[in-house]
Amino acid sequence: MAKYLGLTLDAKLRWKARVRKKREELGPKYKKMYWLMGRRSALSIHNTLMLYKQILTYVIQLWGCTKQSNTDTIRRFQTKVLRDIVDALWYTRNADLHRALQMEMVTNEIGKFCKKHEEGFCTTSTSKRSSSSTRTNW
Repeated sequence: MAKYLGLTLDAKLRWKARVRKKREELGPKYKKMYWLMGRRSALSIHNTLMLYKQILTYVIQLWGCTKQSNTDTIRRFQTKVLRDIVDALWYTRNADLHRALQMEMVTNEIGKFCKKHEEGFCTTSTSKRSSSSTRTNW
């Protein structure tokens, strides 16, 4: 494994080591923010979810191209945080929790972000091609 530009890469350029390392870092960081986002937070659920969505947007941009097993690691952490935010009971289904909070699963959000990014990339490359074909060659 090598570390390059802050990313931990293995010989086959897989994300597994990176996701595992970031997940291990998220635990202590979440414990530090627990007073703000946890079960007994003074913030309203709406404000806590807004704060969480900002963090989630950052995560999606970093891990948009990773494998399903790695996004499952992120999804499990998301569910844990959401359960703490609303103080959900142990028998509450994850799907019900997400539906009640109107929060997409991380895997769905990653798919939407990738599609949006891909459409923007295709639009940009098409407009560059069309503008370059209208140039006159000297």
